Amino acid sequence: MPDLLVAHHGVPVLVCDADGPQVATVQDALDHLVSGAFQDAELVAVPAGRLDDRFFDLSTGFAGEVMQKFANYRLRLAVVGDISRHLAASRALPELVRESNEGRQVWFVADLDELAARLGQLGHR
Repeated sequence: MPDLLVAHHGVPVLVCDADGPQVATVQDALDHLVSGAFQDAELVAVPAGRLDDRFFDLSTGFAGEVMQKFANYRLRLAVVGDISRHLAASRALPELVRESNEGRQVWFVADLDELAARLGQLGHR
């Protein structure tokens, strides 16, 4: 399935294909995810499996760089899927997930239904 632009509660969301290219560098994120800004998306939903394991190892700085690119392009990011193995292997990641989920810029959600529900609760602006 290709990436799809859909609307959830009035928010244009680029839903990235689970079988799409791996995101292992900041340039990959720009090429494959931030392109959503040019498709009129406000939020990019990327399957957790598309993100290199370094994204979840906060000591690499990769997650911070990717999140900053999204902020620079005024895009929101949702990491969609099970990240429990990464959470179990890190002391810092659970805190990042908790803090991110309290905000509006980056969310970690179990599935697209949870993402849609969160968008419905917040309103999009």
